[in-house]
Amino acid sequence: MKIIIVGATGTMGKHLSNAFEKDHEIIRVSSSGGDIQADITSLESIENLFEQVGAFDALISTAGPSYVGPWKHMTDKEFRKGIEGKLMGQVNLVLIGQRYIEPKGSFTLISGALASDPQLNFANAAAANGAIEAFVRAAAIELEDGVRINAVSPTVIEDSPQYFPYFPGEIPVSMKQLEYGFRKSVFGANTGQVIIPY
Repeated sequence: MKIIIVGATGTMGKHLSNAFEKDHEIIRVSSSGGDIQADITSLESIENLFEQVGAFDALISTAGPSYVGPWKHMTDKEFRKGIEGKLMGQVNLVLIGQRYIEPKGSFTLISGALASDPQLNFANAAAANGAIEAFVRAAAIELEDGVRINAVSPTVIEDSPQYFPYFPGEIPVSMKQLEYGFRKSVFGANTGQVIIPY
């Protein structure tokens, strides 16, 4: 398969790229580095990404900025960071990517446990995650030619210890558990699902 991984230089994306490249052609995409540079907050950049790649079988997104900080001090501009980044960035990967994806291909987006298990300082990410999961459920009933779409929703991951203090009492998801969540979406038959890799 020809698989695009957006966010390929990040912790999750790097692991998935290395795991899947043994058996598949991987196109690594990130805002800096990778095979192709793309800014998912820019429609023009996303269009250029797909024009460069051409037809593909699967897209995995592990990307999407959001604002981390106390609700009390959050501004409209800060809240829009997650809406325009993590939410609309990923939505537009699908809206534009559906013109390039092969029949029976798949999109896998990243959401997160914050959608249903909020933590302090993450109201923006929680809102974006919830919207992504609703989008996946709705898009699944309208995508054509057997194209599937799912979201993977992890809690804090073991290779990102800098986030542990924000998730007290949470058992981190191992990189292998995370990988299997994405494998289920890309290589399985599910669609419109929120896959919890733990």
